[in-house]
Amino acid sequence: MEEIKIRNITIIAHVDHGKTTLVDALLKQNNIFSEREDPGELIMDSNPLEKEKGITILAKNTSINFKGVKVNIIDTPGHADFSGEVERVMNMADGCILLVDSVDGPMPQTRYVLQQALNFGLNPIVVINKIDRPEKRPQSVLNEIDDLFLELATDDSQLEYPVVYASAKDGYAINNLEDQPKDISPILDMILEHVPSPKGSSSEPFQLLVTALSHDDYAGQIAIGKISRGTLSSKNSCTLISSDGNNYSNHQIENVFVYEGMQQIKVEKALVGDIVAVTGLENVHIGDTISDSANPQQLPPIQVDEPTVKMAFGVNTSPLMGKEGNHHTARELFKRLSDELRTNVGLRVESTDSPDEFNVSGRGELHLSVLAETMRREGYEFQVSQAKPIYKEINGKTHEPFESLHIETSEDYFGVLSENLNRRLGILEDVINDGSGTIRLRFLVPTRGLIGFRSFFQNATHGDGIMSSRFAEYRPKTGDVRRSSQGFLVASEKGLSVAYGLINAQERGKTMIDSGVEVYEGMIVGLNSRASDLVVNVCKEKKLTNMRSSTADIVTKLIRPLELSLEESLDIISEDDLIEITPENLRLRKKILSGTERQRKEKSQKKF
Repeated sequence: MEEIKIRNITIIAHVDHGKTTLVDALLKQNNIFSEREDPGELIMDSNPLEKEKGITILAKNTSINFKGVKVNIIDTPGHADFSGEVERVMNMADGCILLVDSVDGPMPQTRYVLQQALNFGLNPIVVINKIDRPEKRPQSVLNEIDDLFLELATDDSQLEYPVVYASAKDGYAINNLEDQPKDISPILDMILEHVPSPKGSSSEPFQLLVTALSHDDYAGQIAIGKISRGTLSSKNSCTLISSDGNNYSNHQIENVFVYEGMQQIKVEKALVGDIVAVTGLENVHIGDTISDSANPQQLPPIQVDEPTVKMAFGVNTSPLMGKEGNHHTARELFKRLSDELRTNVGLRVESTDSPDEFNVSGRGELHLSVLAETMRREGYEFQVSQAKPIYKEINGKTHEPFESLHIETSEDYFGVLSENLNRRLGILEDVINDGSGTIRLRFLVPTRGLIGFRSFFQNATHGDGIMSSRFAEYRPKTGDVRRSSQGFLVASEKGLSVAYGLINAQERGKTMIDSGVEVYEGMIVGLNSRASDLVVNVCKEKKLTNMRSSTADIVTKLIRPLELSLEESLDIISEDDLIEITPENLRLRKKILSGTERQRKEKSQKKF
């Protein structure tokens, strides 16, 4: 078989362990950028939400040339909610780099992505990162990695893996801790030595599995994937085979692009093992096979775990509907969600009894909130409900998803966190105290119990803690989650909020709006200090009297309103609430806006 001077690798790790920073270091060392260019940091995180949140959401491709070999690098998300991205790109890789923080060691997502890589038959190169940190513990972390491989390896060959120590931030890697740091090339040497070249032959009929999609206003839809066999040329005829194998359609490929650095370069012909971007095809979906027309054969489709959380996306029904967004009809909303399905493999969209509402299912609250935030920035106006777990009927019994929750925080917070998670039906599985005041906890918690926990965790630990979770298994549904419900301050009428009305509201809780804000009946304007909802009139003005009064005195008494992100809002709303999302504002509201109607409903429920 001919030698293919290509290496296709993916970088996998827990969130914030430095994947994207490592890619940056590799690109910079290989002179991808000219001296006059300043690419900044986290080059691969080009999506605005990625830059804001400091996490990778979308898998991306780039390449470098090292010692005459082209190394295609696939940067993947580390957050469990975006693991669908990890699963689909594994098909393009022939090896992987497992990146582990030298302080944190293996974390929940480390286990998940390593399991995926081993299942795909990828032999990892272990890179222990952040050895520049004073609190590093590389030898202990290596021992923990050894234990993880012993637990997850599918055959003995996977237990033999090379190890490199690195500081991606400072741009160097070393083979031994005693070595003098120079540059990042030890990692590249390991790739050439330990990652196999792509399988397949250039003489066989062409075959490519679509693993990603993109869009260009001029070229239209762009299909991305690795050539499994054969060669691909522009203007070639091909057959598109749907992921279920039921539909075949003939097309002509317009152009073929390969990745060089951060750019897509047009080529006349691409070879087996190349990761390419192809134009000219219509109605392509992730998991489809692009095959030789003379001998069309399907590749195994991409297998992705099912979603575990769902929430309703619906047309905005508030009195302010249509004032702040460019897209707000049911038709526009459904089209946008349907388009998302083409690229977001972990997502599901279903119709409901209402033509104006759709159930959207994903891998977690963050997965769905990123979609909502993206749509908001595109000019969409809509409303979403509370996130709910997806139940399954197994052997005639209702089962629910459970998640493995990992927490790292001060030992001072052990009591309050354990008590809260116990009420959420959490099961404590492991406690590790490092002796320096830091504890690591592992709980098994039903997904419904974790809804709203993130905001509680941040408040309880005063921001001094790390939590992450991933799907573990389905278990029989038992017990009731005793999650403390958040009471709200609810506007009693429409109008503009005024300082006097807000001061009165602040005596009962924390307000979420400033003065001069348009409100409507049923809109949530603050958090009640008690668990129940309280109706307040934030539009009420102070009656004039003969007594001297200063407006300035009133203004100075106003406390700065509480500002909640979309994720924080999703964490605190209940089944009776909605979030109104527009390009300009996030508003919390009651499903039933009328106070009279809400009271009538409460009375009828008490009768039963």
